[in-house]
This record gives sequence, C-alpha cells and structure tokens, in this order.
Amino acid sequence: MKLKPIFEKLSDEMSLELENILEFWSAKTIDKQAGGFVGQIDQDGTIAINASKGVVLNARLLWTFSAAYRIIGSEKLESLANRAYEYLLNYAWDKENGGLYWELDFEGNPVNTRKQAYAQGFGIYALSEYYMATGNSKSLEYAKKLYSILENHFLDEENGGYIEALDKDWKPMADMRLSEKDANFPKSMNTHLHILEPYTNLYRAWKTDELRSKIAHILDVFQNRIINPETGHFTLFFEMDWTRRCDIVSYGHDIEGAWLLHEAAHEIEDAERIKTIQKSALRLVNVTLNEGTDTDGSLFYERDGEHLVSDKHWWPQAEAMVGLMDAWEISGEKKYLEEIVRVWEFIKENIIDYENGEWFGRVDRKNEPVQSEDKVGFWKCPYHNTRAMIEMMIRIQKALEQNSFVEV
Repeated sequence: MKLKPIFEKLSDEMSLELENILEFWSAKTIDKQAGGFVGQIDQDGTIAINASKGVVLNARLLWTFSAAYRIIGSEKLESLANRAYEYLLNYAWDKENGGLYWELDFEGNPVNTRKQAYAQGFGIYALSEYYMATGNSKSLEYAKKLYSILENHFLDEENGGYIEALDKDWKPMADMRLSEKDANFPKSMNTHLHILEPYTNLYRAWKTDELRSKIAHILDVFQNRIINPETGHFTLFFEMDWTRRCDIVSYGHDIEGAWLLHEAAHEIEDAERIKTIQKSALRLVNVTLNEGTDTDGSLFYERDGEHLVSDKHWWPQAEAMVGLMDAWEISGEKKYLEEIVRVWEFIKENIIDYENGEWFGRVDRKNEPVQSEDKVGFWKCPYHNTRAMIEMMIRIQKALEQNSFVEV
C-alpha cells in the first residue's frame, strides 16, 4: 500500500468537496430579510422562512466560515465570517446577563433564553477561530467572557467537570437537556467534549497557565470518569457525583472524541497525558471499528443495549475519517488508512447530495436518504463535514511533507 497516491487522491477530492459544502452554505442559507442565516432548509431545498434559529447552528457557521477563511483566504469567506460574527453578538448575546441564548425566532428575538454550557462552548470555539482568522481583538474578548462564564457558573468545584444548563440569569433548572431525546442528568459526555474542544482552540490564541490547567482537568475527567474502563466507550450521562446513568454507545462521539482528546493533550504539550490519551484514543477507535461499523465501512449511529440504531448519520462518517487518520498517526497501522478510504467512498456514494447540494442528514440501512431530515437545521450544520475536510487536508499535507511514502 503506497501512501502518496492514496493521500494525493484523498486530498484532491476533499478539497473539491470543501468548496462544494461552502458554496451550498454561502449561496443558499443567507437570510436577506431578517439578517444572518436561515434556520431551516428541508431535504429538497425548501426554506422554512419562519423557522427559529438555533444559536449552536449560528456559532458553528461562524466557526466554519472563519476556519475556511484561514485556509482559503477569499474575500467571500471573510464576508460570510463577518456576517456570522455580527449576527451572533447582535442577536444571540444576552446584553443584560452575558452569555449566549439557546434559541432565537426567525427575526432574531430570544425565544429560549436558557444558558446551555454546550452553547457557551461553541461560542468560544467560533469566536476564538474568528479572532485567529481576522485578528479581531473584540472577538477574543468575547471568547474570554464565555470562558469566565463557564468557570464561574458551570464548573462543579466539588466533584469536577461542568453542569449542563442554567436559566438566563444563572439560576438552576429542573430540565437541563440539550434536546428532547437526551436524558435529563446534570452532566454529560457531549457537553464536556464540546467544552474541551473550544478550550483547546482558545488556548491557541490565548496561552495562559490557567487555561492550560483547565484543559488538563477536562482530560482527566474523560480519563477517570467518562471513559468506561470496562468497555472502552464513553458513558453519555452522569449524576453530579459522576455515577453513570446510561448504557447507550454513541459511535460517532467515541471516534470524534478520540482525536479531540489527543489534540488537546498535544496542544498543552503534556507528555504524560499524551501517552495515556493515545492509549485511550486507540481503544475508542478500535471498539468503534469492531462494534460500530457496517460491512461497507460506514458507522452506525448508536447501540442501546441489544438494539442497534443502524441508520448512518452524516456527522459520524465525517468524524470517523479524522479519528482514523489520528489513529494511523499514533500507531502507523495500515488498517486505519484502509478504513479511511472505505468511509470516504461511502460518503461519496451515499451521503453527498449531488442534486441539491451538501450532505444528506442520514441514510437508512439500505442507504436510502431519510426524507424527514433537514439540510439546514437546529443541529444540521457545516461544522462536522467542513472540519473533516480541513483536518484531513492538513494532516495529509503534513504526511506528504514528511515523505511518508513507504509501503505499509
């Protein structure tokens, strides 16, 4: 197996797909009436004019256009990043209490003012990326404000980690869920993963000892609390004292988390944590390959006990490629490269919508698109697939520069 032609082909195809994804979002999602971007577009491209606008979607749009602008450098992407930045701060920022609301109506008025730690995290991720792309110092200051909010209001100083949600003025809430399908517990894997991720990005722009220690703390939470030592999977939900309250396995989160944990350990340059995280990351990837992949290399959604949810959602396929690439970088084992190729072929054949643009939200076990899924929505955004293309292109270029062309 020769790496150079495989890598070059992957890089060329992913560069083209990155352009296609960005073109969809730039051409079809701008809200010319109410500002910002539309909140919902269905599978066939019909815009729901009066759909509400999720703040996570808008933060992810800001991250996407900012990250793409850093890579590509076009005026068009800069303009889109500016648009996303201005909308997020002008409409989603709570000017009285600080922090980001959860949901706006189609005109930009807050309709759900709860403060999810998850949303504050994505705000940090987006605002720190926008700062690094444009040099806008105000953006970095807002990212720091959100960091302070998480540390001052959401941190559990007694048990470690962060709670899920508070109301708009930081009072406790009975219902802390991200969505109706989630279990209602005060701590989750998902929120911690998406606090680690933005803290890592913020650290690139703002290297302080305090932030470094917070990243190390979250890595330890994953190692000691969230990763189930018996199964190697992430546990999804917890009580305040970290009692485990869920047996569902989320294959996409396992393989996404594997590379995000490794990335964070590298970013803070912690040699001991890098060693332990690498072992955990490889185990997370391996249990996903062994238990969560179909015969064509695609990832199933999740398993609840004996029940397998066999649909293939768009985002686990994207995250699988980066997780597999990271596993190859750690281990040098060719099986991970072979699996990357298989997942990418699955994406090209079944997930990319060549007629209406972007990626299908999910396909069923027969690889038929599920028509009820949106192209744009509260959770359907360009963050996973754009990031996968960017990460893969960067990592492939690094491998090519290191002359990693030997047969493996």
